Amino acid sequence: MGLLDTSAPQNLAELGWNTPESVDVLWALSRAPDADLALRTLVRLRGAVEDEWSEIDATLRTNKSFRGRLFGVIGSSDALADHLVAEPSTWRLLLADELPDRDEVDRRMLESAGAEAVPGEVEKGNRVYRAKLTGPKSVVALRLAYRNLILQLAAHDVASTVEDEPVMWLPEVGAYLSDLADAALTAALAVAFTEVCGDDPIPVRIAVIAMGKCGARELNYVSDVDVIFVSDPADGVASRIAGEMMRIGSLAFFEVDAALRPEGKSGALTRTLDSHVAYYERWAKTWEFQALLKSRAMTGDMELANEYIAAVKPMVWKAAERPDFVPEVQKMRRRVESLVPEGERDRNLKLGQGSLRDVEFAVQLLQMVHGRVDEELRVMPTVDALAALTAGGYVGRDDGANLSASYQFLRLLEHRLQLQRMKRTHLLPKPDDTEGLRWLARAAHIRREGELDATGVLREQIRHQTLRVRRLHQKLFYRPLLEAVTRFKPDELTLSDESAERRLAALGYAMPDRALSHIRALSNAPGRRGQIQLLILPQLLEHIGDTPDPDAGLLNYRRLCEALEDKDWFLRLLRDDGVVAERLMKVLGTSEFIANMLMRSPEVIHQYSDGPDGPKLCAIRPEDVAKGLIASTVRQEDMKRAVAVARSHRRAELVRVASADVLGLMDVPTVCKALSSVWAAVLNAALTVAINISERDRGKPAPARIAVIGMGRLGGGELGYGSDADVLFVCQPDREADESEAVRWSQTIAETVRSALGSPSADPPLEVDTGLRPEGRNGPVVRTLAAYSAYYAQWAQPWEVQALLRAHQVAGDEALGIDFLHMIDHVRYPVGGVSNEAVKEIRRIKARVDAERLPRGADPATHTKLGRGGLADIEWTVQLLQLRYAHRYRSLHNTSTLESLDAIGAAELLSENDVALLKNAWITATKARNALVLVRGKPVDQLPGPGKQLRQIAYAAGWPEDQAADFLENYLRVTRRAKAVVLKVFGA
Repeated sequence: MGLLDTSAPQNLAELGWNTPESVDVLWALSRAPDADLALRTLVRLRGAVEDEWSEIDATLRTNKSFRGRLFGVIGSSDALADHLVAEPSTWRLLLADELPDRDEVDRRMLESAGAEAVPGEVEKGNRVYRAKLTGPKSVVALRLAYRNLILQLAAHDVASTVEDEPVMWLPEVGAYLSDLADAALTAALAVAFTEVCGDDPIPVRIAVIAMGKCGARELNYVSDVDVIFVSDPADGVASRIAGEMMRIGSLAFFEVDAALRPEGKSGALTRTLDSHVAYYERWAKTWEFQALLKSRAMTGDMELANEYIAAVKPMVWKAAERPDFVPEVQKMRRRVESLVPEGERDRNLKLGQGSLRDVEFAVQLLQMVHGRVDEELRVMPTVDALAALTAGGYVGRDDGANLSASYQFLRLLEHRLQLQRMKRTHLLPKPDDTEGLRWLARAAHIRREGELDATGVLREQIRHQTLRVRRLHQKLFYRPLLEAVTRFKPDELTLSDESAERRLAALGYAMPDRALSHIRALSNAPGRRGQIQLLILPQLLEHIGDTPDPDAGLLNYRRLCEALEDKDWFLRLLRDDGVVAERLMKVLGTSEFIANMLMRSPEVIHQYSDGPDGPKLCAIRPEDVAKGLIASTVRQEDMKRAVAVARSHRRAELVRVASADVLGLMDVPTVCKALSSVWAAVLNAALTVAINISERDRGKPAPARIAVIGMGRLGGGELGYGSDADVLFVCQPDREADESEAVRWSQTIAETVRSALGSPSADPPLEVDTGLRPEGRNGPVVRTLAAYSAYYAQWAQPWEVQALLRAHQVAGDEALGIDFLHMIDHVRYPVGGVSNEAVKEIRRIKARVDAERLPRGADPATHTKLGRGGLADIEWTVQLLQLRYAHRYRSLHNTSTLESLDAIGAAELLSENDVALLKNAWITATKARNALVLVRGKPVDQLPGPGKQLRQIAYAAGWPEDQAADFLENYLRVTRRAKAVVLKVFGA
C-alpha cells in the first residue's frame, strides 16, 4: 500500500479509514509520493480543522480531483504540508478545479497588502500601486498570500501522481511561477513605495526588469529572482525604493538578486535608461549580453521598462560579432563547470556534466549566433528557443525533440526536489539513499517497468538522460555542420553555408570559410572513411574547438588524414578510443611543432591511449628508447641512411615527449631528461657509425678512442625542445698509433658527425655546437686528454672553469669520458675553492651579459633565457655557489641545476625559501620556453604580450586559455622574486 510507518494502522483508525468503505481513499493515499508523510499530515490536519474534518472526509471520498491534489501535495512537500496544517482554512483552495488566472493572482497579492493603484498609472499600463500595510505585518501578509498560491499550483502540478488528473507540463509550471513572481514583486514594490514615500507623491519613475529564468518565464519553485532596476531620475529615493522592494521580497517570497546589473554588486542599484545604454555600449562583457537575452519588463513603470527592453535587446544580437566573444563564452563555460564540487558532479542537475546548464548554455549560444539574422529565434524560454532552432533547421528535428524531452525531465526532477522542503537545491539524493530516490521517483510519477522498480527506473532514466544531454550537446553544434556540407537529406532543413560559417566563427574559428571547406573535404571522403568521419567529426570538432587555435587544429587534422589515407587503423582508433581522439585533437590545436612531426611519425598516435598502468605516452623509458635508437642506427652501412634512422627514432621520441607535455602528463624535469637522453643517443649512434665506416674504409682499426662530453644543458640533462647540443670531443690515441695522425682522424670523425647531423631536414635541427672548447671557435674541435689537461692547467679562464661545471660524459668511449671528468674535477672543484679574483671575474661577466646580451627590442621582464629571473640568472647563481663551495660540499659536484639547488639548500648555503624561489623560477621559465617552441615550431625565448599568441603559449604550458593574463602575471611574479635572490648572491 506504500505505507511503511509502523504507526500507520493507528493513524488510519483515528481517521476512520480502516473500513471497507475507505478502500478507494486508501488506494489513492498509497499512490502519494510519500504515503506516510501524507497520512501523518492528514492526522495533524484533522486536529487543526476540528469540525470541518467531516466535510474534508466526505469530499475525499467523492471528489477524485480534490483527493489527487490534496494527497499529491502533502505527499510531495513537507513544507507545504506544514503550511496546510498551520493555515487549516487553506484546504478549501484545493477544491478549485482551475488555477487562479493572472488577474486573480495579481488581485490576491495586491489585496494582501491592501495595495491600491496610484491614480493615472494603471491607465497608462503601469504596475504602480501603493500599499496600506507596511513593516513586519506586510511581510507576513504577503508571505501567506504567496504561499497559498504556491500551494494551489503545486497541488495541481502533482495531482496526476495520485489520480488521473491533467498533467501540467514544465513550460506551464515555469510560466505560472513567473507570473506569481511578477505579482509578488508588484505587491512588494507597492509596500516599498509606501515605506519610502509615505502619502507623498512618488517623485521617481522606477521600472523592474526580470532576468534569468523569471525573465524567460521558466522559473523554478524555489529560485533567486534576478532583477535590474531602471529609474528616472536615478537618485537616492529610487535606490531606497529598489532596496526596500528587494528586502521585502526576500523576506516574504524568495531571494531577490540584482547582481546582474551593470558592474554587478559594486555598481549602482538604479541607473537611468541612458546610463544603462552607455554602459552596455562601452563596457559590458559577453556574459552580460547573454543575460540580457532573457530580460523582460516585469513591474513598476512598464513604459520605462519597455523602453529599456527596446534599447538593449538589439545589442544581444550583435554580441557574437565582438572580438572577445569566443574566449568569453569558453571562459563562462569553464567557470560554470569549475563551480561544482568534485563529489557532487554526478548529482548536480544544474551544473554537472549532461546537466540543465549544458542545454541552456548551448541553446543560448546558438540563439546569439543565428539570431542576428533570424528573428524567429529571439524567444526566451529554453524549450521554445529549442523548438525555434529546430524549426529553423539549426538543430536536427530528432536531436531537438530528444534534447527538449531530456531537459524537461531534468527540470521536473529539480522542481520535485525543491518542492519537498521549499528550498533551493539542485542535488539528487546520494546513490545509497534508497528512500530519497524512492520518494523522488514517485513524486516524478515514475512507475515500475518490467523487472525494475520505480527507483531502478529513476536511476536508469537519470543516467540515460544525462548521457543523452551530453551527447546531444556535442551534436547540437557540430552535426548540423556536417549536414550542411553533405546535403545527404535534401528533404530536411539544413544550415546554409552562411549559417554554418556563423556557427564556426562563434565556436572560435577565425577563418570559418576555410574551416567549412576542411569539414566538407573530410566528411565527403569516399567509402568507409567518409562514413567514419561523419560519425566521429562532431566529437572531434568539439575537442578542437576547446583549443587555442581551432583553425590550425582542423587543418592539421585534415593534413594528418590525408597523410594516413591508406592507413585503415587511424580512423578506427579515433572512432573506438575516445581518449585517443580527445588527446590528439588537443595536440593538433595546440602545437604546430608536434603536428608537423606527427605527419611523419603517425605510429606515436597509438601511444595516446591508456594502458593498464596509465597513459602509454608515459610508460616508455627513455633509456629503452636510447637503446633501440642506437641498435637500429649502427646496423646501417652508410652515414646518410644511419642519420635518417636516428632522426626517425628521435622524431618519434620528440613527438611522444612533447605530446605528454602538452597533455599535462609529464613534468618539466622528466621532459628535459628525456630530451637529453635521446640527444645523447643520437650522438652515440652517429659517432659509432662514423667510426665503423672509417674502419671499414681504412681496412684497419681506429687509431684512437673518442668520447663526447656534454656541456651546458645537455651535460646537465636539462635540454629543452629548442636547445642545441653543446659538446667537447676528446680523443685518446692508441699506443701504437702516431698521435698527430690519430688526432687528424678524430678530427675527421667529429666533423663527419657534426655535418651529418646538421644536414638540412624537415625534422627539428640537430646542431652540434663545439663553441665551449678551449680557445673557443679558434681552437681545434678535438684534443687529446693530455692536451685538455695542459690547457686547463695553464690557460683556463674563469668562464671556461664555470662551463666545466656542467660537463658530463654523454657518448663515445665511456672510460675515456670518465677519465676526462676526473681530470677536470681539480679544475672545476679546486681545493679551497676558486680564487676571489675568479669570483670577481664571474660577477663582472654576469653584469656584462645582463647589460649587453639581451637581444635588441627584447623585454627583460619576459625573456625566458636572459631576462630578469630567467634561466641564465638561475643557472649563473647556482654555478657561482658551486665555484665557491663545491670543494667543501661534495653534493655540489652535480651538473643538474635543480639537483644542485637541492644540494645548496641541504648545505644551508641559501635559505629554504630562497632555494624554492629559484627552483620555481627555473621550472616556470623552462616550461614557458618549451611552450614557445611547441606553439611557434622554432626556438624562441621571448614571451609575447597579451593576445592570441600568449593564450596559445599559456595553454601549451598547462594553463586554461582564458587565464593567459594569470599565466603572464605568475611568470612575472615568480621571476621577480627569483631575481631578488640572484642579486643577493651576486652582491648587487
